[in-house]
Amino acid sequence: PGGGGAYIVAKENLGETPALVAAASLLIDYVLTVAVSVAAGVAAITSAFPDWHVSRVELTLGFVFILMAGNLRGIRESGRIFSAPTYFFIIATLTLVAVGTWRVVAGEVRPVVPVDPMMPTQAPLTLFLLLTAFSNGCTAMTGIEAVSNGVPAFRPPEAKNAAATMLIMVMLSITMFLGITLLADAYHIIPSERETVVSQLARGVFGDRGLPYYLMQAATMLILVLAANTAYADFPRLASILAQDRYLPRQFSFRGDRLAFSSGIGVLAVLAAALIWAYQGSVTGLIPLYAVGVFIAFTLNQSG
Repeated sequence: PGGGGAYIVAKENLGETPALVAAASLLIDYVLTVAVSVAAGVAAITSAFPDWHVSRVELTLGFVFILMAGNLRGIRESGRIFSAPTYFFIIATLTLVAVGTWRVVAGEVRPVVPVDPMMPTQAPLTLFLLLTAFSNGCTAMTGIEAVSNGVPAFRPPEAKNAAATMLIMVMLSITMFLGITLLADAYHIIPSERETVVSQLARGVFGDRGLPYYLMQAATMLILVLAANTAYADFPRLASILAQDRYLPRQFSFRGDRLAFSSGIGVLAVLAAALIWAYQGSVTGLIPLYAVGVFIAFTLNQSG
């Protein structure tokens, strides 16, 4: 109930070392959340406007530092402000799944012609390949740890509202993830570095690049930028808890003039920018890194 998520659970039930491993994995996870979410948001933009693909690294870095500047100025997470893009994304995605399913049932599916598709490789179905697919697919679960770390940010009763939020998130995630996966198979979509799967699916379901397509891309971009902003709230909060427990420099526990944890926000932005530059803004390259941090935290949390 006091926040801290996997770190607090592991500290109370497993001991100091597992707690620090959980905390480190969570901090890494939040850095990746910023890098992956912003890169994926930019991928949604460049999918809608292909000519912008050449500038994706610059666009991604720009978003990272805009979010940093906003949080340093003390932008507060307001449910009213952030609820609109969230509901927009949920409605857009469920509409995409519903219309796509109707077209499949009606027999109106036309395979999508990919833009610069990744060439499939022939390889035996080994245990390692299955584990790779499993870990990549399970990155859809990332984000639920933000709820457990940020319980104090909820309205009273905090723990009950956080649990209800997580339950709703799980139900929506299953519905949208399963729907998009099955439709991607039905429309014969092939992954591409220049266009996201959701963009290809929207083109196929809504009939090329009309208004519904651009609304879907806008909703995707907005929700991903919001996901990155969640990390700007939770990374500094977790870092401050660790600093108070004397595991990080005490500067992480200080609030700036705008009552924001300035050190944590700055460090998060710099680390995320370094990852984006190293991987040239490639979501395909960044996604596998998620598996390490997230599943270490999940495993220690559930073991506790």
